[in-house]
Amino acid sequence: MAFLLGGEALHLEYPTRVVFDKVTAGINEGDRIGIVGRNGDGKSTLLGLLAGRITPDGGRVLTRGGVRVGVLDQADTLADDLSVGESIVGEVAEHVWAGDAGVRDVIAGLVADLPWNAAVGSLSGGQRRRVALAALLAGEWDVLMLDEPTNHLDVEGITWLAGHLKTRWARGAGALLVVTHDRWFLDEVATTTWEVHDQLVEPFEGGYAAYVLQRVERDRQAAAVEAKRQNLMKKELAWLRRGAPARTSKPKFRIDAANQLISDVPPPRDQLALSRLATARLGKDVIDLHDAGVSFGEHEVLRQVEWRIAPGERSAILGANGSGKSTLLALIAGVLAPTAGRVKRGKTVRLAVLDQQFRELADIAGDRVREVLARARTSYVVDGRELTPAQLLERLGFAREHLAARVGELSGGQKRRLQLLLVLLSEPNVLILDEPSNDVDTDMLAALEDLLDSWPGTLIVVSHDRYFVERVTDQQYAIIHGRLRHLPGGVDEYLLLRAADPAAAGPGSEVRTGAAAGPGSEVRTGAAKASAAEQRAVRKELTATERKLDRLAGQVAELHRQLAEHDHADYAGLASLDARLKAAEAEIGQVEERWLELSELIE
Repeated sequence: MAFLLGGEALHLEYPTRVVFDKVTAGINEGDRIGIVGRNGDGKSTLLGLLAGRITPDGGRVLTRGGVRVGVLDQADTLADDLSVGESIVGEVAEHVWAGDAGVRDVIAGLVADLPWNAAVGSLSGGQRRRVALAALLAGEWDVLMLDEPTNHLDVEGITWLAGHLKTRWARGAGALLVVTHDRWFLDEVATTTWEVHDQLVEPFEGGYAAYVLQRVERDRQAAAVEAKRQNLMKKELAWLRRGAPARTSKPKFRIDAANQLISDVPPPRDQLALSRLATARLGKDVIDLHDAGVSFGEHEVLRQVEWRIAPGERSAILGANGSGKSTLLALIAGVLAPTAGRVKRGKTVRLAVLDQQFRELADIAGDRVREVLARARTSYVVDGRELTPAQLLERLGFAREHLAARVGELSGGQKRRLQLLLVLLSEPNVLILDEPSNDVDTDMLAALEDLLDSWPGTLIVVSHDRYFVERVTDQQYAIIHGRLRHLPGGVDEYLLLRAADPAAAGPGSEVRTGAAAGPGSEVRTGAAKASAAEQRAVRKELTATERKLDRLAGQVAELHRQLAEHDHADYAGLASLDARLKAAEAEIGQVEERWLELSELIE
């Protein structure tokens, strides 16, 4: 594969710390790289170095001549006085960009709901993000660097973006680097994962699931140093292997090896025990919505909502932007009264909300973190162990050196950790999480999931992070046409419903995979799918391939046994067995490649 760009012996430091030291990393054609790491470890800085926006203190960045690099920043860089259309296609004549199927597809997928001539300054933060993303994707680039591209996108938008990035270039062409906390998105688009930590960049083969397996193995070898992280990632891997098959079909590692590695890991949570504890704390009545509806003037947001929230229930609410998710949360939290129907609350309900605005921290912005913890409860029980507030905060990935910092000086990720800690210490028995994955890294999300596994209360989640939703909740609901609908099939069922009924979409989140003629034109939904006969043929071949893999695995095991029992003085015999073993393993690799291709066709 041809070299595109890279960094050699990169060194970067600030007055207080070294960010990178002697980091060498290269990007070739066909690379699809996901970048993970803790907040503040340098993920965005790495993109800036490779893109040439940050000058290293040592080393150099090399770029092949003529390579076009496109970058999506976390910061909003759009001009307020430009229109939506001008921001995306500039001064290019309409007949020119409208004749480009790629540009039409980007416009249909991201901004079809926005007025083409509206000023960017009049848009919301989420709408501006979609315009910025569309402006980048409408261009021709050899390398795309995306910094948190899924921020402000809903589930459908993230699904569209993943599909677009997977088909944007031919196999072996172009390159993608993406920094994101969305682990489902990482597994969809990345074939290599870079972990940024301790002033270096460590590569792993595969997406997030493969990265978890390899990181567990690394942690097992350094158990004395990283025992806490090891146990957490083992638990994460257990979830991956017990979760949706689509996720575990992506990485190129043996499923048997993963199963063996997690054979002694218990399920993430004991649902029966948690339900009993929740009933004991809450009683049988939590929050009931009876024929509830909310209207703002002539606009009806919710109607005829029937939902009896049970003790210990763990549910997620899905829906397009503007569909009424926040309104439903406000009904549950009691900050909004229904305009129709009623909401009944149990007498023992103690409700807490983890929102996106850090409201709990506004009044203590001038206090030091240590002072805030001193006023909190003295202990909190997790998995039967008592932890002090400082220990709990450390478990959430908050460094001890930051305990002396003032709350107002903390980063977004650090504030989120402190906010969660204060919510948990208030001992709620009903917890509402409103986009909890914003501003946090994958380690923080894994730690949060670990805490929630042993939290015996009722949990209601609104999140665009599909991985988080599937990990911490047991059932999902969707708001479609203002009504609440249960989804036995989870997120996949929701996406199918939306694809079949695009009118169910809220503003800006239609599921589109076909091209559109441009703003104001009718948008076709759904890509051409294989016929039923083709699907049956693929499934038949997939079954045969799986049987062949099982047979080959048996042959490899038998050859290993023969090698172990063979006369070690018989060098010719050992060489023959070794040759047969290598041939069988090579054949397994080829068959696995075909199995992966077939799996992609039926997803």
